[in-house]
Amino acid sequence: MSGVILVTGAAGFVGSHLIQLLSTALPSARIVAWRRPAGPSLPRQARLPRSFGDETKIQWMDVDLLDPERVATALKATRPSAIYHCAGAAAVHTSWDEAVSTLELNVRGTDSLLSAASATGIRSKTLIPGSALIYKPTNAPIREADPIGPVSPYGLSKLAQEMLAQQFATAGLDIVLTRSFTHLGPGQDPAYAAASFARQIARIEAGLNEPVLKVGSLEARRDLTDVRDTVRAYRALMERGTTGRLYNVCSGKAHRIGDLLQYLVDQAKVAIAIEIDPSRLRPSDNLLLVGDPTRITTEIGWTPTIPLEHSLRDLLEYSRHIVAEETGTSFALLPPNKFGSCGK
Repeated sequence: MSGVILVTGAAGFVGSHLIQLLSTALPSARIVAWRRPAGPSLPRQARLPRSFGDETKIQWMDVDLLDPERVATALKATRPSAIYHCAGAAAVHTSWDEAVSTLELNVRGTDSLLSAASATGIRSKTLIPGSALIYKPTNAPIREADPIGPVSPYGLSKLAQEMLAQQFATAGLDIVLTRSFTHLGPGQDPAYAAASFARQIARIEAGLNEPVLKVGSLEARRDLTDVRDTVRAYRALMERGTTGRLYNVCSGKAHRIGDLLQYLVDQAKVAIAIEIDPSRLRPSDNLLLVGDPTRITTEIGWTPTIPLEHSLRDLLEYSRHIVAEETGTSFALLPPNKFGSCGK
């Protein structure tokens, strides 16, 4: 796929890894990267926490997806042939306190984008990454046809987003939909479990924290995929996915959160104690969330390739670099493919 590629949420965790992949794999493409406008709650330096690949191929634009006029104007100016919609609220834990803004970003923001694409007549294939948290909790691997039943405001917002996108697909837009399971890797916000463990370990090693790692529930089991494998899946779906069809993006294997913690602690350079922090415990948490990847494997030919241990080592190494930067140590972000095998 060549021409102009639009990535919304491009300064975020998934968006930045996607840009790295696209800029390497599609050297002739022009990448338009949308990010939220800077403001008091979102200073510019906080929006560029990692390398974005070859910056000469990237055109950055500040676009608020809750401003339909701005969205329409920006789409008309670039007329992309492909859209990866990675923008939106992504945190399950904060959605309990921020239900309205979570729904606004994930539903109204998506409506602004798809409405503008429809109204302007832009014929772009669009990927809408959804979430496995729309499924009803179960103790078995989840298939795309299994019952839905979100148990968090975040899951509800992603279900509404998916249903909205399906309406636009029925009306004629070329839209591919995912139900993505948990992904992790370097650059992830420390609000998420594995990234929180890694950041705390790095701060303890640097002498910034006491040697006590504070955690929430450790018994939950999650289907975990490296973010670099996840964005490979998104690219493959844009090339071979069927309009309006749902695809689980998952590994089919569940890992106990406590085992991730133990692996990271074993990599630490100092002795660390573990303490349960009640404030980190979530209501209505799914104790098991594992997907069935049969559809994406058989129809698209995608399977994850990066071992979990590799992802965790890269995440910890990245956290050490970030902490070094915070403490004033000389530090430069590493090139896109330094961490793992993104794009290969």
